[in-house]
Amino acid sequence: MTVDSTMPAPPVAVVGLGQLGGSLAAALVGAGRQVSGWDVDPAARTAQGRLRLRYPVQGKPLKALYLRAAPNAVGVTLRLWLDPQGPDAERACCSPESVIAARETCHRLGLPHVTLDLREEFRRAVVTPFVRGYERGETPNPCVACNGGFRFAELLAFVERAGCERLATGHYARIVEREGRRLLARAADPAKDQSYMLARLDPAALERVWFPLGDQDKAATRAEAERAGLAAAGRAESQEACFLAGDDYRTFLGRHGLAARPGAVVDREGRALGTHDGYWRFTPGQRRGLGLASPEPLYVLGTDTAANAVVVGPREQLARRRVSARGRLYADVDRVEAKLRYRSPGVAAAVVAQDGGFVLELDEPAYGVAPGQAAVLYEGDAVVGCGVVSSAADH
Repeated sequence: MTVDSTMPAPPVAVVGLGQLGGSLAAALVGAGRQVSGWDVDPAARTAQGRLRLRYPVQGKPLKALYLRAAPNAVGVTLRLWLDPQGPDAERACCSPESVIAARETCHRLGLPHVTLDLREEFRRAVVTPFVRGYERGETPNPCVACNGGFRFAELLAFVERAGCERLATGHYARIVEREGRRLLARAADPAKDQSYMLARLDPAALERVWFPLGDQDKAATRAEAERAGLAAAGRAESQEACFLAGDDYRTFLGRHGLAARPGAVVDREGRALGTHDGYWRFTPGQRRGLGLASPEPLYVLGTDTAANAVVVGPREQLARRRVSARGRLYADVDRVEAKLRYRSPGVAAAVVAQDGGFVLELDEPAYGVAPGQAAVLYEGDAVVGCGVVSSAADH
């Protein structure tokens, strides 16, 4: 199918991926370009069957996001895989309900809408590695793999095929210049900052990316949506990985191949203290759910997958000062602020690049460092490196 070449439009794509938006993406379809393989709803076509040119937006779109982008847009929703047995799929950002809401909002604003059905691709790229990571005894972060990896790869591929020059999303993040190079940076609102989740995004792609909401806070965004009369303004936010569909990740893993298997809970010396029903149910730093009677609080230090054992100890044994990660540095740095879990505070550290990754020497010990989690490195507000924790030691 061809695009109506009689309607000029700047080559820009807009994608709203913030929590007020679900998976509604926007991508400008360039005049005269061939576009095939996408499910385009009838409202996106002219009477002659051609696509109307518009600037697109992803998510439960904000009117302001469209208006700041350009007058021409086309809405694009990523439909991703959800666990059909999850109890609350409606809250997921990529649920069928979100797809419908995105389409209705686009039509209300006079914009066409396109749905990209990526359910199987998403399952292979994000869900299966999530399950396999827990099987290996890791604690993977699927939201980092999805947002900075899978989603942007698919959206930028769409933009390239459609002949666009750039892509705008509703993430709460910013882009800054450092020594002539663009880098991802924290949003103005620290409470909603999503730079950690986006840290895998290759800086080379930032020339084609725009975050129009990065300089405002969530309250302003919600108020703007309310003034525009958008239903998404009052929608509850999803707090877990979208594909869990409102379920607990342990229940999900049990349904997807990780069977309950009794094993021992031991201390560092190997002394048996209790039992568990699956090592993959536990992560470093966890205190609840151990079922142990002890004169002092005990925490999960790690797991031994070969022995099907969970290793526990007092909090001081959780301290880690040296962290190795698979990944890359985006800038020439030797001192960074390292964020080793999404909700953990950053820790000042020295960093040394190595083949395939980097090593951090932390100024102060970090607690609950888990293999499989993302290690995101900052210099000021700028993201200067990202990797996946492979190991951690107390010296």
